[in-house]
Amino acid sequence: MKTKAELYDLDVERNLIGSIITYAKVLDDVRDLLCEDCFSDSLHRHIYAAALTLNSKGEPVDILTVTDELRRMGVADDMTPYHVATLSNSVLGDYYYSAQVLAELLSRRRAWEAGQKLIGKALDLTFDLTDTLEEVNDSLSGIFSTPASSISTIREAVAELYENHINRNLAGGTELTGAPTGFKDFDAQSGGLHAGNLIVIAAETSQGKTSFAMSIALSAAMNDHAVAIYSLEMGKAELMARMAACASGVAVNKLLYNKLGEIELKQVDGSMHKLMHLPVYFDDKSTSNIDVIISSIRTMVAKRHIQGVVVDYLQILNVNMKGSNKEQQMAEVARRLKNLAKDLGIWIIALSQLNRDGSNHVPTLNRLRDSGQIAEAADIVVLLYRPEVYDANYPHPFKDAPTKGTAMVNIAKGRNIGLASFLLFFNASTTRFEERTIPIPPEVKDGDNPF
Repeated sequence: MKTKAELYDLDVERNLIGSIITYAKVLDDVRDLLCEDCFSDSLHRHIYAAALTLNSKGEPVDILTVTDELRRMGVADDMTPYHVATLSNSVLGDYYYSAQVLAELLSRRRAWEAGQKLIGKALDLTFDLTDTLEEVNDSLSGIFSTPASSISTIREAVAELYENHINRNLAGGTELTGAPTGFKDFDAQSGGLHAGNLIVIAAETSQGKTSFAMSIALSAAMNDHAVAIYSLEMGKAELMARMAACASGVAVNKLLYNKLGEIELKQVDGSMHKLMHLPVYFDDKSTSNIDVIISSIRTMVAKRHIQGVVVDYLQILNVNMKGSNKEQQMAEVARRLKNLAKDLGIWIIALSQLNRDGSNHVPTLNRLRDSGQIAEAADIVVLLYRPEVYDANYPHPFKDAPTKGTAMVNIAKGRNIGLASFLLFFNASTTRFEERTIPIPPEVKDGDNPF
């Protein structure tokens, strides 16, 4: 029979702590499984507490920051930097499994302690047996509690539904419950962009994915929703040029490569005065590593209080999954972005490429490049189509609508919002999408999805 002392595993503790202070993604992935009591070694407990404190402040977790935080906590001595550095060399591969091991060992220790309490008090006739059983039952009920329990009762869910939705609607609350996209048909269908949602915008090359996302980000920022933008292909100046072109009406290529005329300069200056005060942030690091981006997003939430993120684009992101293929990697990226949006209470827009189909350029969900699981992870999938690029027509029922300078926005997946399609004007020189005043065939109703 094992003793309580045997319900610890110092090697697993040491390796997991080493992984936490070496790799940024580890803490994010295991924090919901662990608490300080999972660690038997006092230094391990203190390091884990320090890591949580640093992470909550949006600061990096590494050897230097952990050592400094331990000093602030008053638990460091002259040997602490050496011990922390030594632990950083004790890393492991399957860290999530190791976290599960430590969580289970903690549950077993709690069960052992409850059992010992029951045995001790059952043998002591001075204790009331009913009180003893109630006390032990309370201990047992907390065995599988997590540091941040996600379990709620149906009563709590009903209360939230009434408070956040039904009562507001009865009171004639605003139709828009999320960040406004700037497109009335989209907002009417979705109520805006909501916290916890992953929105995928997909299209073939040169269809306007980035421009559409920038338009949405600009609209959200103009309505006091702070937004962070991560582009793996463009620098902040190029992205800013697109925003400025949308706001000023001056062509992007003129902003970037030509001398502006006096009138154009006034237009740009006027728009810049408004844009420069918006809560929009760029992380210009030249990295495609998903771990680095997720760490940056967490920092942005903690320090800049962002409410939305744009990532351009999925297929260029790298994930550390040895032996995996591209489809598995893209599925993992989409899953992690969705979990991050839910965990942080923000919306995330991720752009995606489509596989080419030379015989039919009309975008569909099954053409999402590299992984059908991208659509599964997403709450909303928006497909963009500009038939003008291919000298083609719109599909039924928009087949008679003009294609020159227009684009179709197809909500091909809409968890909780349904499906819909609508047309917008698209100005290629300014990369600007505008509300439609486009003649639509009479048989098409607003919100109809032609697919």
